Amino acid sequence: MDPDRVEEALLRDPHAWLPGLAGKANFHGDALLAEVGFGDDVRVARTVAIEFGEPVKMPSKTVVPLRWTATGASGLFPALDADLEIAPLGPHDSQLAMSARYVPPLGAIGRAIDRAVLFRVAEATLKDFLDRVRDSLLASAGAADRNA
Repeated sequence: MDPDRVEEALLRDPHAWLPGLAGKANFHGDALLAEVGFGDDVRVARTVAIEFGEPVKMPSKTVVPLRWTATGASGLFPALDADLEIAPLGPHDSQLAMSARYVPPLGAIGRAIDRAVLFRVAEATLKDFLDRVRDSLLASAGAADRNA
């Protein structure tokens, strides 16, 4: 999609549609955790909340800072600070990217578990989220084109 269209659609009202996509991606991450043995016997139900910072426009990209946190039993899960980036790849193509950072909870034990498996689940969850953002943007662009 055209980079300006992507940016406009993404920034129009992120509070209205991005948290739902994050919730679905989070559910995907929970399924991955169950596949590798976490959550089979003890299931921690959680939802996520996303807080958005002010978008930062740069010459080469626009960055939307966000914070992704678990609600409820939040001490068991890390808060993730991330930048959602929109960059042009030409006049009609865009790139969505996310750079993220978090500190695993539970000290040394949490860091060991993270190195063993959890960081892969976090990466897969973020990829799923970006895929959902892309699909939603493409669907809304297609609807706008049909209505024009």
